[in-house]
Amino acid sequence: MTDRTDLTATLRFTVGDEDTAVAVGSGDLPVLGTPRLLAWLEAATCAALTPDLREGETSVGTRVELEHQAPSPLGAVVEASASVTHVDGRLHRLTVSARHASDTPQGRPGKVVATGEVTRVVVDAERFMGRLSGS
Repeated sequence: MTDRTDLTATLRFTVGDEDTAVAVGSGDLPVLGTPRLLAWLEAATCAALTPDLREGETSVGTRVELEHQAPSPLGAVVEASASVTHVDGRLHRLTVSARHASDTPQGRPGKVVATGEVTRVVVDAERFMGRLSGS
């Protein structure tokens, strides 16, 4: 892993029944649930870091700060983006954001859905898993 802060990624997701607050247990409305939104944003952080990882390396999340600012209805297309903003050795901080895709009619196109920051640490996958099993 290098100390690059130019790494970014954007992923697109469509809100389905399985993504709602009702389905993920975080509320009782049929809109995008915050836990699913966070999972999508974390997927974007992984996608941003992956091209720069060495063989056998992965990253693990250690801290999340997220403000879920607007609802996303069923069928809305959400773009989840992540950009590396700080690197200190193995520690990487990424700014994350989600917005409704501007090329779709659902969910007020272009509307910011969430903003925040995710911290991830690069680890050797085998060594990390070995510590869990006591090896």
